[in-house]
Amino acid sequence: MTAVRPSAPGTRTPEPGPRTRRTASRTAWLAAALVLTVAACALSLAVGTRPVPLPTVVDAVLHGGTTPDALVVRTLRLPRTAVGLTAGAALGLAGAALQAVTRNPLADPGILGLSQGAAAGVVLAVSLGLASGFDGYVWYAFAGAVAAACVVYALAARGRGGASPVKLALAGTALSAMVAGGTTVVLTSSSATLDQFRFWQVGALGGRDAGTVGQMLPFLVAGALLVLASARGLDALALGDETARALGHHVQLVRVCAALGATVLTAAAVAASGPIAFIGLAVPHLARRLVSGSHRWMLPLSALLGACLLLAADVAGRVVRPPGEVPAGVMTALVGVPVLIVLVRRKGAGS
Repeated sequence: MTAVRPSAPGTRTPEPGPRTRRTASRTAWLAAALVLTVAACALSLAVGTRPVPLPTVVDAVLHGGTTPDALVVRTLRLPRTAVGLTAGAALGLAGAALQAVTRNPLADPGILGLSQGAAAGVVLAVSLGLASGFDGYVWYAFAGAVAAACVVYALAARGRGGASPVKLALAGTALSAMVAGGTTVVLTSSSATLDQFRFWQVGALGGRDAGTVGQMLPFLVAGALLVLASARGLDALALGDETARALGHHVQLVRVCAALGATVLTAAAVAASGPIAFIGLAVPHLARRLVSGSHRWMLPLSALLGACLLLAADVAGRVVRPPGEVPAGVMTALVGVPVLIVLVRRKGAGS
């Protein structure tokens, strides 16, 4: 046997440095968020008007089956959970990107007029008889959101300084107000359009199927890649445009890529689930507090927390008023606004 040599007197094992401890803490938060998201998926599949035991849920997902519980899980709750998972992740990721692009902590996916643009696309499609279901809404909502983002950027890019954060926010606010007015005119003049639109506008996950997820997925992947590829540039933008340029980043390219990715993510999510409030605004705040603002960590954490929050809100909406349901968009506003107020107060007290 090889003898173990004792440490020399007076020597001590080197302690991990601040960077190592920070990386370990960020990894732990990401792992915790992943566990919470998996738990939220399990609850979404098991909880509802008809409770299903978890072993039955696992068996139905992995092996199928024709029992009533298995059919409920596979045909109703599995597509609903998949839409909530992808839409929540998209909104959280888009909100984090837009807050970085505009350097505005109160920015959300509606800051560039995306939500109102998507709503206008749906209203136009319904009023002209071009779409009558959620699968049909996806493309028109997506087109409306992209068109709104293009108009906002074109307006903000005019004049000196280009598309600065302040000009983007002002142009987005102005366009949102104008589009909302036009949408209201169409809705108030057509009761049939209003009847169809109101079920989408409230923001909910029920009634979706696997086709909705299939239509969302390519846009979600493309948007996520654009945003994640901009992470280092977003870190530099947080220091100011001049500092970012001095560090070798193309400021306008970073801003366009991140904003385009956030547009694609928001358009797909809003098209599938309706305009869900709060997630894109508050989730990045929580992620920023947990991982200290590094976008390489904050962006994936925002995606996980957004998915977890939307699924949890959907599950809560199923049990708060049985046998009926409260839409997920209503639950995120009711539960999320007090949480956001607490976060803002703590941030203010800390500063």
